[in-house]
Amino acid sequence: MLSNGMPLTNIALKKLKPLERAYKKADSNGLFIWVKPNGSKHWHLKYRFQGKEKLMSYGPYPLISLKEARDKRDRDKKLLLEGIDPGSVKKERKLAAEIAARGRFEVLAEELLDKNRREGKAEQTIRKKSWLLDMANERLGKRPVTEITPGEVLAVLKKQEQAGHLETASRLRSTIGEVFRYAIATGVTGNDPTVALKGALVRKRVKSRSAITDKKQLGKLLVAIDQYTGYRVVSLGLRLLAILHVRPGELRFAKWGEFDLENGKWTIPEERMKTRLEHVAPLPNQAVELLEELKSLSHPDAMVLPSQSLKVKPLSENTFNQALRKMGFSKEEMTAHGFRATFSSLANESGLWNPDAIERALAHIEGNEVRRAYARGAFWDERVEMAQWWADLLDDLQRGATT
Repeated sequence: MLSNGMPLTNIALKKLKPLERAYKKADSNGLFIWVKPNGSKHWHLKYRFQGKEKLMSYGPYPLISLKEARDKRDRDKKLLLEGIDPGSVKKERKLAAEIAARGRFEVLAEELLDKNRREGKAEQTIRKKSWLLDMANERLGKRPVTEITPGEVLAVLKKQEQAGHLETASRLRSTIGEVFRYAIATGVTGNDPTVALKGALVRKRVKSRSAITDKKQLGKLLVAIDQYTGYRVVSLGLRLLAILHVRPGELRFAKWGEFDLENGKWTIPEERMKTRLEHVAPLPNQAVELLEELKSLSHPDAMVLPSQSLKVKPLSENTFNQALRKMGFSKEEMTAHGFRATFSSLANESGLWNPDAIERALAHIEGNEVRRAYARGAFWDERVEMAQWWADLLDDLQRGATT
């Protein structure tokens, strides 16, 4: 019920007692206080806008005094005279306050990481992005994204550039830009200061990964892999890299559930692919034999290439390259990633295979969407034949190096 009468006074407010049912006590010009059975008292304004009755809440008494409640009422009444709905203004203020609260760079950076996790991005990708964002947070973390200037971002990037970390500086710019694009998409800001920094950093000269493309030298490498006296899983993994020419990370994190040895197929999930597209690789007979041996060295529910110290973990990132160094092959001669270039060079040089089939075997992404969709399923029969040809060629080159 709404109790009418004279405008409220401070004494009258203090005397208001709770009843079994909530009741309202009017002040003036639509302002009233609502007294609840638990004794709490809250200010409200009843008003009409465009023919509709609306209600505005001003907060609890005595936190909001009688004078403060009337000041708020008068402010909102003026808005109504100007044709503005005070309720809409309040919502806008609340939204602005929420945006300001979550508008710090570090908050948005963490939101972006959480979004990436929910999207199923690879854990390795999340770790690298988190590492880069930690660098950015040192200087930008507490700053509102609406106030961060290109100069501030450049200072963060220059620190890495001056330390000689050109690749890190470039990736850092891209990652910071991703945070700002996320902030723009969620309505926190309308500006990405990294756009103005295009071309501001020293460009790193792209250096091709070292790879052996001479057949005689390749044969010697395969002999060295076969005779490797270290952890057997490493030797088998290197041989699989040579045969399957996948990216090292795609193989290191492989699990048994991805393999269909009976039908000679390995399905690499999209989250582990650089292209973010699922890739199916044909398995030649030699690869199946190596995988059968690996089964006896690992757990069927764990990694195909388990770490020697902890079987549920994969081989570490540098294991393959370290093994190549121990075999006497320098980083200028051969890298684990170099097996891809080895295959590409010799397969193209042979003239036996369609270049598009070779590119598909390497899981290189197509720029054209229609062509990409076609390529995912195309050339399968040729790729199966090419995979067996390549494995047989490697066997021949190894035998030639031992005679």
